[in-house]
Amino acid sequence: MLQTLYDYFWWERLWLPVNLTWADLEDRDGRVYAKASDLYITLPLALLFLIVRYFFELYVATPLAALLNIKEKTRLRAPPNATLEHFYLTSGKQPKQVEVELLSRQSGLSGRQVERWFRRRRNQDRPSLLKKFREASWRFTFYLIAFIAGMAVIVDKPWFYDMKKVWEGYPIQSTIPSQYWYYMIELSFYWSLLFSIASDVKRKDFKEQIIHHVATIILISFSWFANYIRAGTLIMALHDSSDYLLESAKMFNYAGWKNTCNNIFIIFAIVFIITRLVILPFWILHCTLVYPLELYPAFFGYYFFNSMMGVLQLLHIFWAYLILRMAHKFITGKVVEDERSDREETESSEGEEAAAGGGAKSRPLANGHPILNNHHRYQSCSSCPQSHPLQSQRRWSGYHHCQPL
Repeated sequence: MLQTLYDYFWWERLWLPVNLTWADLEDRDGRVYAKASDLYITLPLALLFLIVRYFFELYVATPLAALLNIKEKTRLRAPPNATLEHFYLTSGKQPKQVEVELLSRQSGLSGRQVERWFRRRRNQDRPSLLKKFREASWRFTFYLIAFIAGMAVIVDKPWFYDMKKVWEGYPIQSTIPSQYWYYMIELSFYWSLLFSIASDVKRKDFKEQIIHHVATIILISFSWFANYIRAGTLIMALHDSSDYLLESAKMFNYAGWKNTCNNIFIIFAIVFIITRLVILPFWILHCTLVYPLELYPAFFGYYFFNSMMGVLQLLHIFWAYLILRMAHKFITGKVVEDERSDREETESSEGEEAAAGGGAKSRPLANGHPILNNHHRYQSCSSCPQSHPLQSQRRWSGYHHCQPL
């Protein structure tokens, strides 16, 4: 049964053009061809990447963060509460008002205390600034090195300048050691990203990131054993050309260098739009869609490869939308932030700055009375320098001490 499935999976008509077999891609006369078995090494290499990343973040990224004065905010922890913790883990992190009232009765806490508990609990799960910086540092380092290595691999090749040469002699195209290692390292890195995605910083495009990693792994793997290596090296280098810019912008953002971050981000946005929305669809996709048909009739591998490229292109359009939103904020004078990131909730957002003190005693006082902080508008008093909230059901008198009528 397994042998039958194996034979069907590796049926030549699925992966190779008509009249070609796997025997045509066997090593001979000193020429080495790509084989699916070459990819086995990427799994142990992925684990090696995770180990290297651990020591890089510990001994390189962390000291660098200290030099850039990246400090952690002190977070108030949610006190232990079995009832609220069970709801948080099983039902949701942001209970509705009806659920807050029910949890209030079950836990013996007030509704405000329940809301405060969930706010602190959500903040506990949010990644720290140091964690974000270390992750960005690791990815920046890899993408920069990978981009330089990728350009070194392809810049002297004739198909880098003439796309039609990508398919010259296909699929009887031998590989060279630089292509082999470029492929193995890139594929291993994306395996490591997939392995660590559960523990990495989770952003709003978490599902899209998983789709991207899986599609990338499938594309790199297929392009290797179907000998789409020339096209594959072009595609990988094209992607790496903008990724390191984004990660460097994140690093400067976490360090508080806002102007540097914004300037690098604008450069990243320009490079991303040009490479992902212009060069990739109108040069690379045109190369993989049109030129092969001049040599062979379309086959399953042709459709499969270009379908996966289509998935990546849709993701690029989605991310370009987020990038343009951030660029618009920059142009209009707003602070550029990663649209995919969750913002940390603060105690002061609900008038709970000093929850440890609790109650009205911890609020600022005006004439001996706590200032209300519930997002009302304020109006200056005619008899004293205080400002008072405008409320629909009460007026403030204009005589001394501002006693309400």
